[in-house]
Amino acid sequence: MLPSHESIHENRWLRPFSAFLKHPNLWHLHRRSVAGGVAVGMFCGLVPGPLQMLSAALMAMLFRVNLPVAMFVTLYTNPLTIVPLYWLAYQLGLLVTGESDALSFTQFSVPDLTWSSWSEQLMAWIMPLGKPFAIGLPLLAVLLSTGSYLMVRLGWRLWVILHWSWRKRR
Repeated sequence: MLPSHESIHENRWLRPFSAFLKHPNLWHLHRRSVAGGVAVGMFCGLVPGPLQMLSAALMAMLFRVNLPVAMFVTLYTNPLTIVPLYWLAYQLGLLVTGESDALSFTQFSVPDLTWSSWSEQLMAWIMPLGKPFAIGLPLLAVLLSTGSYLMVRLGWRLWVILHWSWRKRR
C-alpha cells in the first residue's frame, strides 16, 4: 500500500527531498517508528492553520519516524474538535499560569480563514487568548504526544505478548 522507494525518488515534487526520504523508518511499520509517528502527528495536530501535515512531515523526517502515520494522525484535529482542544489548552494554560480571567467556551470559535490572509486572521483570533493559550497549547501538545507514544508502545507490546501466547497454545 505504501509507495516504493523508486516511485518516491522519481516523483518530480519529492525529488528535492529524496535524500531525506531514504531512511527506512519513514516507511516501515514497526513498534518504534509507528509510535513515533503517532506522537509526531499528535504534536503537529495542534499546530494552527494549514501547516499541520507539512510540520508533521518535516518532524517525521527529522526524528526518522513513520511519515504516513504522522501525517494521518494530524487529522484528529478538524472543525469539530479544534475548538474543544484549544479550549482545553487555554484551561491548562490558566492552571499553569495561575491566572483567573477565563474566557467563555463560545469565544473559542475559530474564524473563517481565507487563503489570502489566513495568518493575519489567525493572529487576530489568538492574540486575545494571550499567555494562558501560548503556554497551554504547547503543553497540551507535549502531553498528547507523550501519552500517545506510550500508549502505542504498550499496546503494541501487549498485542505481541497476546499473539505469542496464542501461538504457544496452538
